[in-house]
Amino acid sequence: MDSSLNPNKHLKEQFVSNLDGSSILEIAALLTIVPLLVLIRFSISSYCRTDNNDKSISSKKNDDEIVVPKAYIYAISLDFIFIVFPMLLFFTVLSEWVYHGVVLLSMMLLVLTVSAKRSSSGLQRGQSISFRANVSSYRVALMLITCLCILAVDFTIFPRRYAKTETYGTSLMDLGVGSFVLANAIVSRQARDVSSGNWISGLKATAPLLLLGFIRLVTTSGVDYQVHVTEYGQHWNFFFTLAAISILTSFVNIPAKYCGVLGFSVLAGYQTWLVSGLNTYLLSHERGDSIISKNKEGVYSTLGYWGMYLLGVDLGYRLFYAKHSNTRSTASSIARVFLVSLILWIVTLLVDNYVERISRRTCNMPYVTWVLAQDLQALGIFMLSSYIPMNKLSSLEEAIDQNLLATFLLANVFTGMVNMAVDTIFASPLASLVILTAYAFALSAIIGTIHFSGFRLKFW
Repeated sequence: MDSSLNPNKHLKEQFVSNLDGSSILEIAALLTIVPLLVLIRFSISSYCRTDNNDKSISSKKNDDEIVVPKAYIYAISLDFIFIVFPMLLFFTVLSEWVYHGVVLLSMMLLVLTVSAKRSSSGLQRGQSISFRANVSSYRVALMLITCLCILAVDFTIFPRRYAKTETYGTSLMDLGVGSFVLANAIVSRQARDVSSGNWISGLKATAPLLLLGFIRLVTTSGVDYQVHVTEYGQHWNFFFTLAAISILTSFVNIPAKYCGVLGFSVLAGYQTWLVSGLNTYLLSHERGDSIISKNKEGVYSTLGYWGMYLLGVDLGYRLFYAKHSNTRSTASSIARVFLVSLILWIVTLLVDNYVERISRRTCNMPYVTWVLAQDLQALGIFMLSSYIPMNKLSSLEEAIDQNLLATFLLANVFTGMVNMAVDTIFASPLASLVILTAYAFALSAIIGTIHFSGFRLKFW
């Protein structure tokens, strides 16, 4: 009898291994659906004022116990119904209807927006909300995608083409860490041309990421949790990658206007190294006894992610924070974002076809340009919220935005608990959907309650 806490560990590891991914077009369609759902929620809010992020909602306190008002519960529930649950459906049982979903949701948004403008007391345009608010919406959407996917991938109703690729290719989950790095770069102090102190303060800020990385390493080893070794290596993980980028940036701290040149140089040099033979080593099963060899994917891909971060800083500075830029979501700023995204899409297709195929595992140049193109496209769609009357962050968005780290950590805890309690790969489609829905709703409700109580725990 297997006494392991995770008897199906190897089956679960095989379930997410040796995958080829999906098409770039399908992933782009999925990443279009997500902001469309958020904008539709904005449009619905213009009909019924259900978002209660302001201080008008007061909690009833009884012996220091916080009672969440019904209006706030109603708002969080609507956010779940119109944003989170449809996302879950398109990632699972409606995955074959993605392109239809883009068309139908676009038409629905158009109808709702036109109707809202006609019934909004002469208001012809939404308030021009700040770029930071739009980034918050995208960052929250990214977190929701991550939280849904990290558990859904262990169930059979989650298409294998959306799981992380083994060597080359693109998938929904391949965007994860790259998108976190880019979102961090665009709104960083460096991109805003604000002094971030010396390298010592930078190292101190990295300490929490290193701590989380070691905690994850110890806990996954302690409960014999399944680990896809070819993702980062035997010991490396997401937090170590973020920490490595932060350390490199602390030591090489240059003005934002020069980050693009440095970022491109780093990527060009790294890509040259890859095609000269490094990619063969990184994508092979060869592992030596050294700590670097055992974690070769995580260690070497840091160069690609650092180059991506530097390019993100440059784009953030030039598109939104330079003197000629406007931090409001104006027509010109939206057009600039879509134009840069289009250029990056062209570069991605060229590099992918003529240099090397996209590889998240090595974080090569085509992967970097793909993430940049895809994320800027999604951000541009979020910026269209300026054309929706009475737009603002929904209650759930506000809650997650103020507690990004808490959301991510809680999702990881729930994912581990579900995997230890349920044989996910043997669950029926109906049972899988029920479990995933309950997980998503519990996560939304708990984070909403945490935010209402005044707690705050963010990534950056």
